[in-house]
Amino acid sequence: MGFWIILPIILCAISLIGCWAVYGLAISFHHVCPLSNWEYKNSCLTNDTEICCTVNNVPTISSSGTNFPENSLFSATINAGSFLFLVFCIFHHAHIVDKSSINALLSKFAMVFGCVAAIGAFVAGNCNPAELMLLHYLGAALSFVCVCFYTVLLTSLTSRCALTGLEHFLYPIRIIFTSIQVLVTIFYCIFFVQKDYYYKHISAIFEWTLSVNLELFELSYVAEFYFFSSAMLAVLLAMRDEEKPLILS
Repeated sequence: MGFWIILPIILCAISLIGCWAVYGLAISFHHVCPLSNWEYKNSCLTNDTEICCTVNNVPTISSSGTNFPENSLFSATINAGSFLFLVFCIFHHAHIVDKSSINALLSKFAMVFGCVAAIGAFVAGNCNPAELMLLHYLGAALSFVCVCFYTVLLTSLTSRCALTGLEHFLYPIRIIFTSIQVLVTIFYCIFFVQKDYYYKHISAIFEWTLSVNLELFELSYVAEFYFFSSAMLAVLLAMRDEEKPLILS
């Protein structure tokens, strides 16, 4: 008990540090423009001495990880983050099944959304938007949408399950994180499809906001994982063994 707090901490650290390191590299190589920049041009001259920004330089998370050498770090960060998030979803479900089995079905739905979000992020991270744009954006869209459902369901489970004794404190905080995740995702989608540079830049800011907000939401689960034990995973295995005769019959 207490050891597993390392999971949400590492998940948050890898995602936060990795993505912002990718952004920093992209800025240093002039592959994207800073988030503080609001001036864009239709085209740039090859002999421009100043930083020139076009729609191709909008600093989204995806565009920050498109070019070499930052694309390697981008893929590694997304792969590690997706795997850890998958583990996070499964372990949290096992915790709820063990301590509050009455909410096992709702928790299973949440786990499914979380796992699909992880798969979507994995696809987006390994399909370079410069070469496999359709697959990249499909994976990203799947991840963004499923994360919204996942945060909503986990926040609901916080109010239903007494796992830590701190739910009266955690529940309102997670309501805030979830509200931000859902509302900003909606606005992000609206602005992302616009052609104007100004709206594209706003969508990039929203995308980074979503990333940071999700990482803080995950970090709040340090409380639950403090009380998590690896023995709780045996509950999932036992449930699967119990379901086999039902399926065969």
